[in-house]
Amino acid sequence: MSRLTRRRALGCAGGAMAALWRGSALAQTPVDLQLALAVDASGSVDQRRFNLQKQGYVAAFQNPRVLAAIRSGPYQSIAVTMFQWTGPRLQFEVIPWMVIRDEASALDVSRAIDAVPRRIFGGGTSISGAIDFGVTRFARGELESDRKVIDVSGDGANNGGRPVSRARDDAVALGFTINGLPILSIEPWLEEHYREEVIGGPGSFLVAAQDFESFGEAIVKKLIAEIANVPPETLRG
Repeated sequence: MSRLTRRRALGCAGGAMAALWRGSALAQTPVDLQLALAVDASGSVDQRRFNLQKQGYVAAFQNPRVLAAIRSGPYQSIAVTMFQWTGPRLQFEVIPWMVIRDEASALDVSRAIDAVPRRIFGGGTSISGAIDFGVTRFARGELESDRKVIDVSGDGANNGGRPVSRARDDAVALGFTINGLPILSIEPWLEEHYREEVIGGPGSFLVAAQDFESFGEAIVKKLIAEIANVPPETLRG
């Protein structure tokens, strides 16, 4: 191969790579919200309680009010991922990023959650580990949004890994919002812990559930507030 031919070939390859990069950047899907759902699977959450959480999410993504909130945004779409968490290094992604833009795609997410088994069975309660893991879920670059939220639900205070306030502050510094759904059946003071140590970032809030039986109602309210970007106290019900 002559130098001229080689130069032309390299030029074509470089042009193809540049086009591929531009195509990848243009292929990013714009959504109103990227939402990582962190589900407590620690030892205090027995299978019955875990199932109540799971069915709460399943029902929420079939709720017309949640779909209406999704349709209220400029792009009329959000992206959702879900992972289970316990100890500092015990997290398991169970739902990859899925885009919801209509009733059919919301039903797809609901069915995907319903089909996922429990992957972790104890190992402490590291909310800081959940936040740190949640941050890594946004690294793939296939989606684009102004709002990136990590939604942590759980029934216990942080008792493993680094201080949760440090994990929160690091995530907030990167542009994330941390919202919380404390379940108060075991630790009635947990709402204060979440308020002081866990939530943070633009528009952050928490919605408390008194017990696992009321988790489903709380998660609907929380999802609507997150998706519509409004304070939960302004919502009816």
